[in-house]
Amino acid sequence: MASSIDPAVEKATQEFAGKYKKVRDEIGKAIVGHEGIVDMVLTGLFTGGNVLIEGVPGLGKTYLVRTLAQAVDLQFSRIQFTPDLMPADIIGTTVVNEDPATGRRSFEFQKGPLFAQIVLADEINRATPKTQSALLEAMQEHSVTTGGVKHVLEEPFFVLATQNPIEQEGTYPLPEAQLDRFMFKVLVNYSSKEEMKLIIDRTTTGYKPNIQRVMTGKEIIGAQNLVRRLVMAPHVLDYTVRVAMASHPGGAYAVDAVNRYVRWGVSPRAAQTLTLGAKLQAMLAGRYNVSFEDVQKVFLPAMRHRVLLNFEGEAEGISTDDVLREILDKTPTMAEAAA
Repeated sequence: MASSIDPAVEKATQEFAGKYKKVRDEIGKAIVGHEGIVDMVLTGLFTGGNVLIEGVPGLGKTYLVRTLAQAVDLQFSRIQFTPDLMPADIIGTTVVNEDPATGRRSFEFQKGPLFAQIVLADEINRATPKTQSALLEAMQEHSVTTGGVKHVLEEPFFVLATQNPIEQEGTYPLPEAQLDRFMFKVLVNYSSKEEMKLIIDRTTTGYKPNIQRVMTGKEIIGAQNLVRRLVMAPHVLDYTVRVAMASHPGGAYAVDAVNRYVRWGVSPRAAQTLTLGAKLQAMLAGRYNVSFEDVQKVFLPAMRHRVLLNFEGEAEGISTDDVLREILDKTPTMAEAAA
């Protein structure tokens, strides 16, 4: 089937894979371990999706985002979310200006920190739901409306949010509508012994990584367009839809754990996420069509924040990931179903 591949797509894919590796290597100068986390963050960037990173304080979530911003030539902005943060502190506000010569007054919109290309929403769940919701339009439409005027954000636009585990004091759960606007939710776990040694060595000896800018905004937009040109065969698309619909309790494809422990399943946006994420995995592997394994690789981060457990699931200590793993285990691929 190699002859059916557009030579321009083949060349662009190879060039992108090289650029991806360079960005990955630059991040590796500063970030020890967490390869899977970095890959999912970069997948979000190169497919046009936002990413939510969850972990206890001190695991390097903010440092990862700062390092990524240094490796790509995009305008970076950091917003520290706190309980007293207001929507206008994020979006901006309209102020009255007076001309000293004429005394004439005019209204002027002063842009807030949301007007950047990589926006770090640090500890997003420490702000109230009202303030969190100020990000909704920007994350979905890449625009901000205030005072009846729509302001378009510069492309590419990418929100990376960090949050502490919701059980911690002083945090607010993110609204379901906002969670659904994150392409992935990735979990940052503790480092291994060897990784911890390297982290301590780097951070207590004056080591300062020299992060080079290796990709421009135009190249990132090109990658976002390129990923949409890859092919997903009908049987792989069918599998993608079935694993997404398997999260719907009482549905035709629901597995036992879903019917027992899940209150709400995922929206069509989850299937879109699975498709785009899987296409990027295929690109990085040097393939021009998507496999079942590509879908499975992005399944957990794409789904875990979109499935809501019921009371029984929470009471029994079932995790969303447990349910999702059962979906993967019990949902056959097309070949298995035929067998």
